[in-house]
Amino acid sequence: MLASLNLGSLGVAMGFGIAAAVMFAPFFMTPFSELLARALFLSMVMLLVFIGVQRVPERWLPAWLPRWLLTVVAVGLAAPAASFAVYLVAVGGSVSALMDNPARVMGFFIFAGTGLVLGLVITLTAQLREREARARSQALEFELERSRLAKQAVDAQLALLQAQIEPHFLFNTLANVQALVEANSPRAPQVLKSLIAYLRAAMPHAQGTAPTLADELARTRAYLELMQLRMPDRLSFAIDVDPLLGALRLPPLSLLTLVENAVRHGIDPSEAGGRIDVGARCAGRGAPLHLWVQDSGVGLDPVAPAGTGLANLNARLAALYGPAASLQLSEVAPHGVRAEIVVPTAA
Repeated sequence: MLASLNLGSLGVAMGFGIAAAVMFAPFFMTPFSELLARALFLSMVMLLVFIGVQRVPERWLPAWLPRWLLTVVAVGLAAPAASFAVYLVAVGGSVSALMDNPARVMGFFIFAGTGLVLGLVITLTAQLREREARARSQALEFELERSRLAKQAVDAQLALLQAQIEPHFLFNTLANVQALVEANSPRAPQVLKSLIAYLRAAMPHAQGTAPTLADELARTRAYLELMQLRMPDRLSFAIDVDPLLGALRLPPLSLLTLVENAVRHGIDPSEAGGRIDVGARCAGRGAPLHLWVQDSGVGLDPVAPAGTGLANLNARLAALYGPAASLQLSEVAPHGVRAEIVVPTAA
């Protein structure tokens, strides 16, 4: 029980005792030091009773007796009992000597009554604060559980979106390779070589390794080489990214999503083809990473529906980073589109 004492509870008990002694002083002939000792004894007894009741195991309490009521009754009984013990000691342990002195009896009732009222007020206040603290603790636990469930939902959403995206890219690439092989194109060996490079770049992600910008660039370069072999006269590309940024982490397939969208909606529909430029910048440690893909294709079509790849990428960015990440599309003069994502980086 003594282990439950703390500076706060001791301070309240001592403050109660000092306040009671000051209040009693004008009405008692007893020296103030003796009054103070009695009041401090009374307050400490009530504090120990309060702590003792709070430590009673829940299984020991009857179903009809709430802990707060037991605490109030116990403290209410402790006040007159401790007061009686104080006055009994003052008269040398003689009950008759106490009862035969009207002044002492009156003093006992004043002392015990004051201790009872103040003790019950303090006890009820402490019970109310404890209930509020318990409610706050439960609310915090509920919030933590809600956050845990929300994270699980986000993880499940990311897994679903990723499962939708991975086959999309792979099957598109394999369809392009199949068309060249079936046409007996002399570029078939180079196509297969680029496909192997693409799959090798994708392997860390398939094994569950979090991709870095360097991983995404390797996969993107292999993909663009495949697309360039499919339309050598209509597609050129350049990747200009500082190698020092290669260790930064990215959502899987984020860069490839932008490149594939540029090929499919920018370069493919254009009779003249076009060029794709990939770039990145980061102002410094902890600053956000800006990653963009710019093409010189046909540009934005205001009536065309949003592509699945970009919609999924936008959803993944929102799920991973919230408002700290963004995906923006803008027109490029004289024609073309610039797609840029901004993602936070570790400080």
